[in-house]
Order: sequence, then structure tokens, then C-alpha cells
Amino acid sequence: MNLVTWDPYRELASMPDRFQRLFRRDRDEEISLGAWIPPVDILEDKDRILLTAELPGFKENDIEVQMEGGVLTIRGERKSEAEKEGRKYHRVERVYGQFVRSFTLPNNVDRDRIKATFDRGLLGIEMPKSEEARPRQIKISGGDEAKKETIDVKARNQS
Repeated sequence: MNLVTWDPYRELASMPDRFQRLFRRDRDEEISLGAWIPPVDILEDKDRILLTAELPGFKENDIEVQMEGGVLTIRGERKSEAEKEGRKYHRVERVYGQFVRSFTLPNNVDRDRIKATFDRGLLGIEMPKSEEARPRQIKISGGDEAKKETIDVKARNQS
């Protein structure tokens, strides 16, 4: 029987790698599961939120975008190519099948003005912010003006 000493510092040093493996899917694991989730970027500026999804090989009519109850849903299906006589696949890494991505929209999105565009494999969904949610400049009056109005009101009441 071998005696193994436990080194707590070695355990601590390996923790980041363990967490990374726990929360990260490997590309090979994703392929083996048959799961396909298109990557998205979401950016926000003062007037809108823009979602961009990568959908290479898709056509506009292959994609469905739906908004219901404050949830934006993108769905579609990548169909596999049928094997033809005389051809034999040696490796298939592209994932086929259906996908669904759902995003909860913030309350400040004007849901009636959402627009979607599709160009060169990129789906763009523009979600304008409602007028109430947009930042606006509020004028600050100086202390002297406020005092002046107060004095004027008092002077009018005494006359």
C-alpha cells in the first residue's frame, strides 16, 4: 500500500481549471450531444438594443422570430445533407437539427417597433427603446432664479 500525502495548495491551484470544465462545454461534447445553439451578441446604446445572431447557411424563410409576453424567441432548423451515391462522409462536425433561443426583453423596449433583418448569415434584431425610457436632459435652474420668483410671488400678494 502506497502512502499519498495530501497537499491542499495543489488542490487550490487546480480549482480554476475544475470550475472551467464544470461550466464550459467542450466542442466535442456539443457535437456528441447534437446540440446546436447559434451564438449571439447583444449590444445596447441610448436609443436601442441590438441582437445579432450567427446563422450561416440559413435563408430568411428558415428562421422564425417571435415576441410573446415580453420574451423574444428565435427558432430554426439546419437540415443535414443527404448522402449521395458515390459519396462517403469521413467526418461530420457541423451540427444539424432544430434550435431555439429565447431572451426576456427589458421593460424599456418598444415592442411594437421591433425590426429584424437578415444579411450574409447574420440575423439582426433591432429593439428601439420607448420614448419614456430614453435619457433626457433636465435643465437645472440657478438658486438666484428660484429666489427671484419666490420674491416676485410675495410682492404680488402684498399689492
